[in-house]
Amino acid sequence: MNVAKSVKPYGLTSLLTALVLAISAAAPATADEQRVKITPLGSHDGEFCSRDRALVFEDPNGTRILYDAGRTVAGPDDPRLGDIDVILVSHMHGDHVGDRRIIATNAGTCASPDTPEATLPQSNTIDIALKKQAIILTGSEMPAFFAAKLKTGGGDPARSALVRFGAEKTLGGVAFTTVPAVHSNGVSPSFLTGPLADYLAAAGVGASVGPPTGYVVTFSNGLVAYLSGDTGITAEQKVVVGDHYQANLVVMNIGDTFTTGPAQAAYVVNDLVRPASVIASHANEAATENGKVTAGTRTAAFIDQANMAVHVPLSGRTMAFSSSGKCVAGC
Repeated sequence: MNVAKSVKPYGLTSLLTALVLAISAAAPATADEQRVKITPLGSHDGEFCSRDRALVFEDPNGTRILYDAGRTVAGPDDPRLGDIDVILVSHMHGDHVGDRRIIATNAGTCASPDTPEATLPQSNTIDIALKKQAIILTGSEMPAFFAAKLKTGGGDPARSALVRFGAEKTLGGVAFTTVPAVHSNGVSPSFLTGPLADYLAAAGVGASVGPPTGYVVTFSNGLVAYLSGDTGITAEQKVVVGDHYQANLVVMNIGDTFTTGPAQAAYVVNDLVRPASVIASHANEAATENGKVTAGTRTAAFIDQANMAVHVPLSGRTMAFSSSGKCVAGC
């Protein structure tokens, strides 16, 4: 049949357009079309608040990763969590591993959210891992600590996995490594039980589980993300994270006093790592009001000093990133 003789000219154009669209729909998605979704789980919906740490990453293949659950995930039954396959913990401080937690969003203020539920001596992280049957992936000497906690909770200690500096572990099609962070990492006696906990508390010291870490995560679409953890400026941010892994998305702590402040964090991203995009983290302030960054905050200062796009992690608002580190939706 002669198609050109059986349709009008405008009909031929429509038919050809339909054929192109059909072929495009059937073709495999390119790396840039396979987006990594990132959802902040903070204390107040649509805001970036003082205790917000937790992020959920969803790989295009469906693997879901929780980073630093902290105090703003309302336990394993938080409806925002969904399935979790891997949990990352940068270090053992209560605001990251979760010594207590919210029971609902929007309780208290953005500057001082209500976290009434104590999770000691286990932790929010362990409670979530047990319910979700997730693997806790950490570096340093932390895996043995988490393995013991999983066992105490009736779980499988083998679900606490190790990835050391310079090594790489692939889970669910996503590759992980730990990188150095400059911070402290003592385990508070409140996470322990028995005489050892009493001795440590009386001495005013914590147990050692080795140095803290950051992470480099390589997703299946090629996106490489650096999760700084709590850290100051380190040489490895250039040599390892920037030069070797060439991270094109950074989650950067900006809170000052405990981590890099806005000026130091801006130096890390501008001069050492040089990613395409940055997600601000660990601001230790009520950074937004009605979803807009408040003038005079550390978050505003960091945005002003960074040379690339800075995305504010508004709780519950999902962002999507391409393989190049550019935010393509939700920002």
